[in-house]
Amino acid sequence: MDENRGSRIAINLTGKIALVTGSSSGLGAAIAKYMARAGAKVAVHYRSGKDRADAIVDEIKNDGGFAMAFYGDVSKKEDVQKLFSEIDSKLGTVDILVNNAGIDGKRELVGEDDPDDWEKVIEVNLMGPYYCAREAVKRMKPKKSGVIINITSVHEYVPWSGYTAYSSAKAGLSMFTKALAQELSDYNIRVVAIAPGAIKTPINKDVWGNPESLKDLLNKIAMPRLGEVDDIGQAAVFLASDLASYITGTTLLVDGGMALYPDFKHGG
Repeated sequence: MDENRGSRIAINLTGKIALVTGSSSGLGAAIAKYMARAGAKVAVHYRSGKDRADAIVDEIKNDGGFAMAFYGDVSKKEDVQKLFSEIDSKLGTVDILVNNAGIDGKRELVGEDDPDDWEKVIEVNLMGPYYCAREAVKRMKPKKSGVIINITSVHEYVPWSGYTAYSSAKAGLSMFTKALAQELSDYNIRVVAIAPGAIKTPINKDVWGNPESLKDLLNKIAMPRLGEVDDIGQAAVFLASDLASYITGTTLLVDGGMALYPDFKHGG
């Protein structure tokens, strides 16, 4: 007889310490809140907007959770080392790392672009997760446990004209997820990715807030709605939990079917 039959299933991250980079707003803030609701102590990370980070910390505390704000520029190796050291001393070693911090960059066509802009996107979106994962791995290996979640994008699959740096960085982060998962498989450390599609956040309000551009965007999604930040927060807390203990080295698309070529819904 299955002794677990009929028992309730719940996500419980009590005793875990979670670092969510870029969590002072948007997707990162939602992920941080869900981690806290599941019982994790959360390091709310910011590079700018300390007031916003403090507000997220207060919101988590008012909801019965525990959080602290930490500063750092993830594109700078020294900043990341300092960030992890401060978390070590104030919270303890990181058990869950969510590499969420990222930038779209400017829309520029190759040959008409500024290489410095391309390089900046790569530094933040690819080197940043690498620097953070490197510090996390050094702490997770001795414990032989841990979860690293990389936030990629539907554009790890779908090309995006004018955003070659962003698309390339997210595709690179996807392969980094796979290769790192392979490296760490003997240490009970899982590495997974979440690829959001069109998620409604303040940063893209100029798109979803305009009826014409919203209609165009919805035509690119199989499901008849935009994603919400909660969709990503829920996916992240699931992947961080023991419910996902046999999932590693793969990307979970949370895109409402954007990668399904929705133009083909009604035939070729």
